[in-house]
Amino acid sequence: MNIAFFLTPKVEVAYLTPESTMRQALEKMEYHRYTAIPIINDDGRYVGTITEGDLLWKLKNTPDLNFKNTSKILLREISRKMDNKPVYIDSNIEDLISLSINQNFVPVVDDQKVFIGIITRSDIIDYCYKFLFNKKN
Repeated sequence: MNIAFFLTPKVEVAYLTPESTMRQALEKMEYHRYTAIPIINDDGRYVGTITEGDLLWKLKNTPDLNFKNTSKILLREISRKMDNKPVYIDSNIEDLISLSINQNFVPVVDDQKVFIGIITRSDIIDYCYKFLFNKKN
């Protein structure tokens, strides 16, 4: 099955840019109740994922950094421990299963590597559950 069926399109995805601030990331994560958010550059390409852990490590390892001055730290200045590996839009659902073990979402890109959306781990698990147990819904 083609993954386009499961795609949450970019217009419905909360994302940030490398020029977004640490404070914007924290506020967006809190608002959407996310633990990780994709980072998209000005060309629309997926460049990585920022996680709560990345933000906490930056806060811990930066002397004098507190919530009030997180608006001075750009995401491009924050080390990321991992990036969610993207897949191409013409991938199959089976390609996503191994990625979803360690990723809350799988970024989806087109053949020019332009970000077009995500597929959530919960959508992948739901598909697998229905497939394995032949449930309808």
